[in-house]
Amino acid sequence: MSDILTDFLVMTSSGLYCVYGDFHIDPQIPVSRAVISHAHGDHARPGNQLVYCTPATQSFMECRYGKKGAIQYETKEFHEVFSIRDIQISFISAGHILGSAQILMIHKGIRYLYTGDYKVQPDATCEPLDYTRADVLITESTFANPEVKHPDFVAEIKKLNQTPFNILLGAYGLGKAQRLNQLINIHCPDKIVLLHYSILPIHKIYEQFGINTLQYTPYDRKIMKHNKQGHVYIVPALTFKSYFHAKDLVKAFASGWEYLQRQNDISLYISDHVDWDDIIGFIERVEPREIWTVHGDGKLLKDHFDNKITVKILN
Repeated sequence: MSDILTDFLVMTSSGLYCVYGDFHIDPQIPVSRAVISHAHGDHARPGNQLVYCTPATQSFMECRYGKKGAIQYETKEFHEVFSIRDIQISFISAGHILGSAQILMIHKGIRYLYTGDYKVQPDATCEPLDYTRADVLITESTFANPEVKHPDFVAEIKKLNQTPFNILLGAYGLGKAQRLNQLINIHCPDKIVLLHYSILPIHKIYEQFGINTLQYTPYDRKIMKHNKQGHVYIVPALTFKSYFHAKDLVKAFASGWEYLQRQNDISLYISDHVDWDDIIGFIERVEPREIWTVHGDGKLLKDHFDNKITVKILN
């Protein structure tokens, strides 16, 4: 077996760069060739010349960026193999949001797996996390801390049943809003979901890709003005902040981050990332010889696997 190339991926001012394939992964500034894991704005920037991604990711990027998203897209289905130079690449479901993908790169027999953002928890609004073996696991480390353990998401969403009053629910418009909508429909059946206008186009794309069971109503201020109970109004972060001093509303923000729970009426720890136990379990399934960390702090993983698995911090 060939040796692992320590410089197969390097962190540059443009983002993560594959030296041997001459492409970037989730670049932070426009580049000539980008492989994009998913459509969240911190991974999918506009302006690239050529973008490789899943069909859903293209649709979200076009919705958000229009013609500025990319000059050209090449979409690939999960497990469809394609090549850039002599790097064999395929997308594997990451379970983060609809269309989110891990990126498997094979070069000279060595398997390098970039996770992007991923989650283990089940989510009816996106493809489930898939597993494959890899020699090198390039993992996000957003919550790579033994003290972080995401609570049961069903118990969290059921907190909304504790109040009869209208709820202002802050959420990221892509992925989180759709997941929350589905969870409320199932576990808070007496609540009526109202959607902020900016989230509606994302819901429509979900429906185009077969996620067509979400029950919701476009927001109308008259509804909440004349009906003080029973509604959950899902809004993006900026709108949530603008309602900070609003009365007659119960406020909650769905996130794994503690700082986003402060000063809210209900804490709602629902995350679309892996926590410490999830990462450790994922590593056991992937069986890597080396772990490279990105998007967070990998120091605690490095300490955990000391003298067992080589851990390299790329960011």
